[in-house]
Amino acid sequence: MKKQEAKKIAGISDEAVKSKTGKTWSEWIKVLDKAKAYEMPHKDIAIYLSEKHQVPDWWSQMVTVGYEQARGLREKHERPEGYQISVSKTLGVPVATLYAAWTDEAMRARWLKRKSLAIRGATPPKTIHITWTGKSSVEARFYTRGQARSQVTVQHSKLASAEEGEKMKAYWASALDRLKRVLEG
Repeated sequence: MKKQEAKKIAGISDEAVKSKTGKTWSEWIKVLDKAKAYEMPHKDIAIYLSEKHQVPDWWSQMVTVGYEQARGLREKHERPEGYQISVSKTLGVPVATLYAAWTDEAMRARWLKRKSLAIRGATPPKTIHITWTGKSSVEARFYTRGQARSQVTVQHSKLASAEEGEKMKAYWASALDRLKRVLEG
């Protein structure tokens, strides 16, 4: 592995992974190669890290993803159930206003270029779960960022390919820009 590649894998720096796990990316890759992790399914690698190296649960998942990406076993945004992307945007409106822009059909039509969608679950004003085209799924999470500021994070999962993931990342970035213009305009 090149020195430059070791600086950041799976979006996490060498410094962050070492601070939370005790090893750098290159050290983890050597450990996992020695264990023949390239022959293991994702779940078994994470269990190995947790049980044999006492890596905390979240970090065992991240080290596993990083290892799989570094070894070409997983592409960027790839998950076992397909590809997943996320996009977020902070807006100058209260969280209740932002949440309503998603749940009110007339308001949603002003910024989201989609005639209909199926909201299959919601926890006001925190999350909305949406069934999208085909087998894909969207989760919108809402956060208060001050008295008149809020943030939405959109996670689109179960996408069929990396190309579809990139397309949907651009789609959601554009949609959230329109939402910002509608609500703040």
